[in-house]
Amino acid sequence: MKVIDRYEYRTVAKEAHEEIVEKKSRFIAHVKPVDNEEDALSFINEVKSKYWDATHNVYAYVIGNNNIQRYSDDGEPSGTAGIPVLEIIKKEDLQDVVVVVTRYFGGILFGAGGLVRTYGKSAKEGIHKAGIVVMRLCDIVNITVNYTLLGKIQNEISNAGYIISSTVYEEDVTLSVCVPITETNFFIDNMINITNNRVSIKKKEQRYIKINAT
Repeated sequence: MKVIDRYEYRTVAKEAHEEIVEKKSRFIAHVKPVDNEEDALSFINEVKSKYWDATHNVYAYVIGNNNIQRYSDDGEPSGTAGIPVLEIIKKEDLQDVVVVVTRYFGGILFGAGGLVRTYGKSAKEGIHKAGIVVMRLCDIVNITVNYTLLGKIQNEISNAGYIISSTVYEEDVTLSVCVPITETNFFIDNMINITNNRVSIKKKEQRYIKINAT
């Protein structure tokens, strides 16, 4: 089970890869959102297996609110590969993400500074290709109302910027609404007020909801 340790965090939106070429060396950044360390390690092994003939498969990942941070230079000089990738993840303030940078050596030496810059650049390009998304911890609140109040409720929810995750039409209508946990009490009070208490409200669960992407 995912440990809820932040009201809001940033991660990547999707799995992606991006390739750059520097001094005839190919650098391929593979990026993926993950839920736990086991998923990160599985992805790393998957990339290593696919690119078994690469010179290096450097990686870094962050799980949770910086609770788990790991990296590997995979044969590159110490501190020139894994750490630069990890630093890009941290600079972007990301968590629950793994980045593997595959390198095919092109015959031209970089030097330590060149490796640091290029691995960092490759990781950054891969992350931007994957896109950055903000995840916000929300209460899933079920609201059950008479059909005569549906339009009013929907307008109020829409104007406030909340997300309706599902709508069930039965004798009455039940809306499942994603409400940031810091706003739940206000939201419930407001629903009661605008319906003159003609509403049934129940909090169901907490879940991280995607609210923004770049």
